Parts: sequence; C-alpha cells; structure tokens
Amino acid sequence: MAGQGREIENTFSFSALPSKTFPFLQNRETLALLMKWSMLGRLTAQAFSFDQCFSPYNSETFAHCFFTDSVVMSSLRKVSAWGPLEKPIESVKVEAVPCTKVSMDLFDPIYSCGILWPSGHIVKCFLENSPDYNKLREMLLDEESEHYPVIRPEVRQEFLFRLFKHLCLGGELCQSEESIEPYMSTTKQIYKDLISVQKDPETKEISVVTKVFKVSAYNESGLCFPGRSEEEEQTFAYLIVDPYKRHVTLIYHIYGIGDFSF
Repeated sequence: MAGQGREIENTFSFSALPSKTFPFLQNRETLALLMKWSMLGRLTAQAFSFDQCFSPYNSETFAHCFFTDSVVMSSLRKVSAWGPLEKPIESVKVEAVPCTKVSMDLFDPIYSCGILWPSGHIVKCFLENSPDYNKLREMLLDEESEHYPVIRPEVRQEFLFRLFKHLCLGGELCQSEESIEPYMSTTKQIYKDLISVQKDPETKEISVVTKVFKVSAYNESGLCFPGRSEEEEQTFAYLIVDPYKRHVTLIYHIYGIGDFSF
C-alpha cells in the first residue's frame, strides 16, 4: 500500500476554493439524471489549491499530504455524513489513471457491435432478477460477454471510460436509461468540467494536462475513505490535478441510495 508504515514529510499545503463551482452539480437536467441513477447527493466534487510544484513522481506524497491537511479534512467532514473520517489518516493508496482523451471517439465501437439499435436505444437482454439488464451493462461487467472485447483493456483504464462506466452502473436504486444518449452527454459534461487541456502553438494539437489518480485512504482501523469496503466498485474517489494552475479536485461517490429531490 502506498505510504504504509513510513512517515511522509508534509510538503504540500492546501486551501479551499469555495468559489470554484462545477456545472454538472448545478445543471438541473444533469441533477435529474443523477437522481434517476441514484447518485444525487452521493456524487460530490470539491476543489482546492496547493502551494508547491506537482509532478507525477510525487503523487503518493501529494495524496498523503492532501488527506492529512487540516483544511481538506475540515471540508470533507462537512459533507461526509457517513462519518468515515473520525480518525487520523495513516496511509493512502494511489493508482495513476490514464487521462489522454480529448474527444468521445473511444466510444465509437459501442455503436456498431450489436449493443445498440440504430436509434441509439440499448438492446435488452435477460438476467434473472435484473429486469433492467441490457447489452451495455453486460459489456461493462461481464468479461465472458461477446461484447466485452469491443473496448480494449487500455481504453477501459482511461478516466473518460471509467467515468462513463460509473454513470451507467449508478447507485443502489439506479434506473437504467433506454437510450445511450443521456450517459454520453452527462459523461462529456462532467469530463469537460473536470479536465484541463492545452493547445500546442506549433502543431495546434490539443492535449490533456490534467493528472488523475484513484485514491483510497486508510486509518488505524483500515479503509475509511471513500468507503469501508474495497469490493464496491461504485464507491470511488479520484484526485484530479492541474499542475499549472496548482488546483486539485476531489470527486467521489459513495454507493447507496441517492437523494430523491434537489
């Protein structure tokens, strides 16, 4: 586990950015979809600034400093009604997540492999005790499915695809969409809200400058953030770092029953 059993010098300090807003958490159409997918009130994003230069090689130190910073902890405790942050953080597990995509092209194979009808509606399939099961969820979850290889393993690791998968699977009382469009449009909006890009002045090519890390924090009792179980894929947390602006966003979701109003 990254950072376990050793002292890490606190080289980063953080300040809250209360004026930083996320359109996907304010747009009423998006909120309605999150409510339908049982993610409303359980999908949260918070932004902070930091005071030192960031490089991917020091991501473990950065993450440990983040989860032991008093400003960060105070901010998280205000919204962490489930109370996982009562004891000091002792270690943080950090996984670098590829984030290179500047378009939705990686989803093109989904449109031509039998998962969707020409209209964009999702093809249904049978799974006992799962009336909402369909070819899309099968492609996302079942490695034995004929459609699973449609998305290559390296593409599945991309933050853009992970975000799409999280939205499709939703929370505990998720109501699946009949069409793929709401998943695509919401994924695009959230990704755009979170990721920073730059244009090369010579080649004019656009590239992602943001660095993304999946994180899990541990105290003396074990895993404590974003949840207490490592088995639930829909409980997740990502640190999204803009090394140029020195901003970091924590986006996280705790699997469960979402809010019914907004």
